[in-house]
Amino acid sequence: MRHLLDRPIWSALQTRHRAFAEGDNLAMRYRPSIVPFAATGADDPESLLALEKLVSPGESVILLQADAIALPTGLSATSTAAGVQMIAEQSLQIVSDARVHRLTRDDAAEMLALALLTKPGPFTLEALSLGDFWGVKIEGRLAAMAGERMKQPGYTELSGVCSHPEFRGGGLGKLLSLFVANRIVARGEVPYLHAYASNAAAIALYESIGFRLRSTMNVAVVQRSE
Repeated sequence: MRHLLDRPIWSALQTRHRAFAEGDNLAMRYRPSIVPFAATGADDPESLLALEKLVSPGESVILLQADAIALPTGLSATSTAAGVQMIAEQSLQIVSDARVHRLTRDDAAEMLALALLTKPGPFTLEALSLGDFWGVKIEGRLAAMAGERMKQPGYTELSGVCSHPEFRGGGLGKLLSLFVANRIVARGEVPYLHAYASNAAAIALYESIGFRLRSTMNVAVVQRSE
């Protein structure tokens, strides 16, 4: 039986993030201004054709799922990668740091600049629509951040974890990951996250704070032909 997180984009858009969705019961995507994620509930020809229709000519979307990725003839992969999905089902270290504060839309431009510099994954100015983000500022500059992205019943994704190169080595990534994960746990939900399988440093960090591998994942950036 498929786990709710095997197709996390699909299950989020079908449930807690339905307000951000475009599509139907065959294929769905987040509104393009929010995040370029799309998914189908199954790999039958009808569902794959519905996915194709959601993508504009020349546009790219990202697919993420445990299953092998199937594509309709009108979509082609411009890049693929192996990923991991990690989950924290045990007690996590409680952290407290007065420097951690909630980020708001007033911080959005600085958040986007940090994300573009460090490339933690897809990030837009509308990312704050999906969940809370928290950060640490040093000398008035955003030094690190982490937040929430996809949400399913009982689960919330930890995402956007990144630190400015000038402030790395100070444990800010670990601090903010634990801070956000504990907020998720406090709501009675289970935190999970995604990383590229090649990112050994990130995986080791997440393992050190209590996350474990739940599943390998397939990632593909796909584009519709003109």
